[in-house]
Amino acid sequence: MQASATKGQAGESYAIARAYRFADLSGYTLRQRLAIRAADLAFYLLIGLVGSTLRFRVEGREHWEEAGRGGRLPIYTFWHDRIFPGTYFFRRRRIVIMTSQSFDGEYIARFIQRFGYGAVRGSSTRGAVGALVELARLVRLGCPAGFSIDGPRGPRHVAKMGAVLLAKKTGQPILPFGVNAERFRRLPSWDRLQIPLPFTRVHVRFAPPIHVPADADEGTLAARREELQRALESVSP
Repeated sequence: MQASATKGQAGESYAIARAYRFADLSGYTLRQRLAIRAADLAFYLLIGLVGSTLRFRVEGREHWEEAGRGGRLPIYTFWHDRIFPGTYFFRRRRIVIMTSQSFDGEYIARFIQRFGYGAVRGSSTRGAVGALVELARLVRLGCPAGFSIDGPRGPRHVAKMGAVLLAKKTGQPILPFGVNAERFRRLPSWDRLQIPLPFTRVHVRFAPPIHVPADADEGTLAARREELQRALESVSP
């Protein structure tokens, strides 16, 4: 019995450690491995450099505090185009993010891990079920979770079901938020990624937490997704 418990604890420790360490790149070509490492370091340095100059202002802090009250673990949810300032603001909080099983997903996983995040591989198009199961396991082990909820490829600013399903599985509240820079440039990507200009003010706005009952049926899940959509639209102009 004791050996079984010890084995279970070892498995839990391994699952947590795996989320916070770099994945093996042996499945990629040499050129891809070099490109992943280069992109990882470039984004890490850029976010760190620009992020250190940003002036953050938090609005709706009471919703953030409510979502974490009583030892609860918020499921942080935001739009993909705000990942640059969001990564810097929430750094070192051990939030586990779902990243896609792809070249882009791998370098994103690496630079967010450098900022103290965890990563599980999967998306709405590849490995979604397995990644959601792993994410639910990590939440139950005490790791907060996060979703760029319209990623990895859009449609832009359309909330998907991942956070709602995770909330149902774990009983934890969804916490929608926006990270809105006053001055920024947009990249010509599918999400029109925002790159804040140095020294600009950034408004971090939290909406009220969204709760999903454990016995939620399809209709309730759809209603919660619509509620999440409206909340994100309200905090991310």
